[in-house]
Amino acid sequence: MKVLRVKIEGWTASFRYPSFISGFQPTLPVPPVSTVYGLISAARGELTTPDDVNIGYVFEFESKAVDLETIYELSPGLSAKSNVVKREFLYNPKLYLYLDKPDFEEYFRKPHYPLLFGRSGDLAKVSETKGLNLEEEAGKRLGKTILPFGIKGAYGLVQALPSHFTDTIPRKAVGVKPYLLMDEFFTYPEKCLFDPEMNWAVWLHEN
Repeated sequence: MKVLRVKIEGWTASFRYPSFISGFQPTLPVPPVSTVYGLISAARGELTTPDDVNIGYVFEFESKAVDLETIYELSPGLSAKSNVVKREFLYNPKLYLYLDKPDFEEYFRKPHYPLLFGRSGDLAKVSETKGLNLEEEAGKRLGKTILPFGIKGAYGLVQALPSHFTDTIPRKAVGVKPYLLMDEFFTYPEKCLFDPEMNWAVWLHEN
């Protein structure tokens, strides 16, 4: 299969748990599918959903830490008060994004909007784009990604997440289902797309 591989890097990343509203703010270990479609939408300059392109990705980071962040809590009448919360973040993140439409490369060569790894301060940049031809192979290492719940041999954090959001106001979550978030590799016994340059399997989320 012909795919486009895009390497996106940043200094920090933070992917919020949807169920945490206040207090300590932990980060998911890998970006949700909706966040990745948000990155593609920003690069393309228009809403992009699973109907437009199928994706797979591998996400790595160097370390995890906690920072203090000032937030402003709004109340009726548009009055606000400040508060300080502890927010977990990932240091030196790298996203290897695979798309089944190689012609999307033009969007990442000159992104329409800034690319973010979560918050507005988590700026990211495209450091490489490359067209590849991937074949299916069995018994390869798979992980550091998000997988549909129930994949044979996979383990990790289970979280209900959307596949993408609408561009309406307010935004609406679409395609919510349980996903498995893996921050390490395991040997996947069945056939899967394989990137020999990176020596890992790629799970393609197909619509």
